[in-house]
Amino acid sequence: MKATRKSRRLLLLKKSLGKGALIFLGICLASFGLKGFLVPNHFIDGGITGISLLTHQLTGIPVSVWLIVFNAPFIILGARQISKSFAVSTSMAILTLAAIIFFIDFPVITDDKLLISIFGGFFLGAGIGLAIRGGCVIDGTEILAVYINRKSILSMGDIILLINVFIFIIAAFILNIETALYSILTYLSASKTVDFIIQGIEEYTGVTIISSKSAQIREAITQKLGRGVTIYKGERGLEHSQFKNKDIDIIFTVVTRLELSKLKQEVDLIDHKAFVVMSTISDTKGGIIKPRPLH
Repeated sequence: MKATRKSRRLLLLKKSLGKGALIFLGICLASFGLKGFLVPNHFIDGGITGISLLTHQLTGIPVSVWLIVFNAPFIILGARQISKSFAVSTSMAILTLAAIIFFIDFPVITDDKLLISIFGGFFLGAGIGLAIRGGCVIDGTEILAVYINRKSILSMGDIILLINVFIFIIAAFILNIETALYSILTYLSASKTVDFIIQGIEEYTGVTIISSKSAQIREAITQKLGRGVTIYKGERGLEHSQFKNKDIDIIFTVVTRLELSKLKQEVDLIDHKAFVVMSTISDTKGGIIKPRPLH
C-alpha cells in the first residue's frame, strides 16, 4: 500500500513538473511575441491580450498591468466554471507573464509590418497553446467563451469570433484601418498556431477508457470532474492468462479541452496502463456534458 501511494505521488510530481515546464515555455514564447514584435510596433491581437495592448496604446500604462486587470474577472469565473486548481495555475501564469513583460527587455526583431503580424502572432499563439496543454490559459477569452456557451446557443468558436470582430472594429476606429487589418492577420497567425499546438480547436473531446479499474475511474470522472459517463459492456479480445475475466466495462465521456489534462491525470493516478482513446468532437447535444455542482 505504501509503495502504491509513493508511486502515485511520484507520478503526480512528474506530471506536475511536465505541465509546469510547458506553461513556463509558453509564457516565455508569448512574452517574446509581445515584447519582440507587437508592443514596440503598436500592433494588437485578439482576445484579452488584444484589449490589453489596445488600452496600453491609449493610456500609456504598461501592458502587463492591463493583462492582470482584464484577466482577473475571468480567473474568478474560471474558478467557478472549471476548477479552483485551474484558476490558481492560470493566475500564476498570467502574473508570471506580466512580470516578464514588465521587467525583461527583449530585442525588437523587425519593423516590417507583415513579419510583425505573422511572427508576432506565431510566438504568441505558441505560448497560448503550450499553456493550454499545461492545464491553464494566459488569455481569459476562452473562459468567457465557455461561460457564454453554457448560457446560449452559440458555440465557443462563434463566441470567440464575435469577441474578436468587436475588438478589431474598435481598433479600426481608435487606431487606423491599416493597423486593424494587420492585427487581424496577427490574430489569424496566433489562432492557427494554437490549433497546431493543441491539435485542433474543437470545443469537446470524446474519451474512451478501457481499464480493469473502470469503477474507480468512473467515480473519479463523475465526482472530481463533475462529468457524465456512459458504460459499454465489452469483452477483451486478447487471450492472456493474466485476464481471468474477459468481460470489461468500457467508459466513454466528453470533456472540454481545458479539462482534458485533468482527466488524463486522474486516469494515470488510478491506472497508468489504461488504454485511452481521444477523438475531437465539433459539437454535442443533450446528456451531462457540462459541469454540475458538486456537494
